[in-house]
Amino acid sequence: MHENTTPPVPTNKRRAFVTIVFAWLVAGTLDITAASLYYPLAFRFRLILLYQNIASGVLGDKAFSGGAMTAALGLAFHFAIALVWTIVFFLIYPRILARLRNVFAVAVTYGILVWFVMNLIVLPLSRVNHAPFYFGRELIAASFLVLCIGLPLSFIIGRYYSNQ
Repeated sequence: MHENTTPPVPTNKRRAFVTIVFAWLVAGTLDITAASLYYPLAFRFRLILLYQNIASGVLGDKAFSGGAMTAALGLAFHFAIALVWTIVFFLIYPRILARLRNVFAVAVTYGILVWFVMNLIVLPLSRVNHAPFYFGRELIAASFLVLCIGLPLSFIIGRYYSNQ
């Protein structure tokens, strides 16, 4: 008898869509909340600068003179990036990540993957002013991605696929 090793394919598109949107909003909100609480306090700057810094990836230094509009744009960019990472997770989970069989191992693996791609590919290609590498700061950033992106996506999307 031939065993089917093909991962499950979403049969209910509406359920898949709702799962992706819910996972995206949870992960995106947790991540921006953690960053909004930590970075302005740790580095003593106004919160608007955090969001403008995100916008500077596209706008460059002009983002810092755009006031609330560029801050709002930065927030929108953050959620757009979070949506991309959520869709990527949804697509690779049944083929790759589910093999780890542990929600925490999946969260750590995906959070670190996101950190590497963002810091070694996306940010260098953007117009963001790059800060020097400091291990402690990068460890905190990677931890945010594991806890705020990897963990909720693992729970929410993992549950979706386990119910297939």
